[in-house]
Amino acid sequence: MILIVDDRPENLISLQKVLQAHNFEVDTASSGEEALKKVLKNNYVLIILDVQMPDMDGFEVAETISGFSKAKDTAIIFLSAVNTELKFITKGYLSGGLDYITKPVDINVLLLKIKTFYRIYEQNRKLNEVQEKLLEEIEFRKQAEHKKDEFISIASHELKTPLTSVKGYIQLLQRSLNRDDKAMAQNHLEKASIQLEKLNELIVDLLDISKIESGKMKFNMKSFYADNMVNNAIEMLQQSNPDFKISKLGKTDDMIFGDEMRLEQVVINFITNAIKYAPGTNQVNVTTHIKDEKLYLAVKDFGIGISKEQQHKIFDKFYRVEENSNRFNGLGIGLYICSEIINRHGGTIGVNSVPDEGSEFYFIIPTTEEEILKNQI
Repeated sequence: MILIVDDRPENLISLQKVLQAHNFEVDTASSGEEALKKVLKNNYVLIILDVQMPDMDGFEVAETISGFSKAKDTAIIFLSAVNTELKFITKGYLSGGLDYITKPVDINVLLLKIKTFYRIYEQNRKLNEVQEKLLEEIEFRKQAEHKKDEFISIASHELKTPLTSVKGYIQLLQRSLNRDDKAMAQNHLEKASIQLEKLNELIVDLLDISKIESGKMKFNMKSFYADNMVNNAIEMLQQSNPDFKISKLGKTDDMIFGDEMRLEQVVINFITNAIKYAPGTNQVNVTTHIKDEKLYLAVKDFGIGISKEQQHKIFDKFYRVEENSNRFNGLGIGLYICSEIINRHGGTIGVNSVPDEGSEFYFIIPTTEEEILKNQI
């Protein structure tokens, strides 16, 4: 849009009509003060500014406008019938003008200049957009590189911890066998098995994320009973965590369509996290029901909770809550894998949490093949 500033109405109207006839959007101001107010409210590509005006002349207006951050890309053309000497033209350029035209104005020359400024403005705008995108891309690649390095460091540490424990328990196991202490040998063997299972879980997560990145994560979609899948996950984790009470709320007798193993993986991850991030508690609730051909499943704990700011990041790849990263082990990819699994089922995944009161992770997925395909399109 172009702003014409002139204290003489006849000049404003005549120039406005000419520009509008050439399809330019035009605004007008009859004084320097009015022009400044409009510049603060609106965005202008070009300001055509009369030099000789009462109260505030064109030079003062231009100098003031040059201090407005929102008008830094706005071009200013001075028009003058009186101040045509070189010193005034020089002052116009020093005041922030990009051109100084003396009256009488050759309208064709003025139109040519306006079109040129518009073209330069568009080129600068596009150049700025490209520059911003490049900066965003660079920032994204720096952050990605940093996350990759951080992940490699975390993965190395997390993999080394159970491996070192297994080595230690095997050495103790060997000593117990040498002393023919079968009870102690059995104890060391059980502890080594627990560490090996942790190592296996970490490796499975690493393989899963590799498959996701390469687009090779396979899904075996078929009909199955949702209740059986949930019960199997609860039973397995209840046996390995006897001190926790994992309560199932709700019941579903219907069959659903999906990858039973992958969905059970999500439920197991939710319950495992609920136990892991709720030290000092002993209760986890699993709620499930089917309504309007959608399966709803939620796992609620009464643990440390997650702040509002971090809840929207919790499903990001490699994300770990900073204040908990030193207290709890993990690679920061479990929930990311869960979100990918739910996305592949055309569903949604989320969390509701209050710090120090607990968290509730949930997912909602369609129960029929038709709905899954519809939501994936």
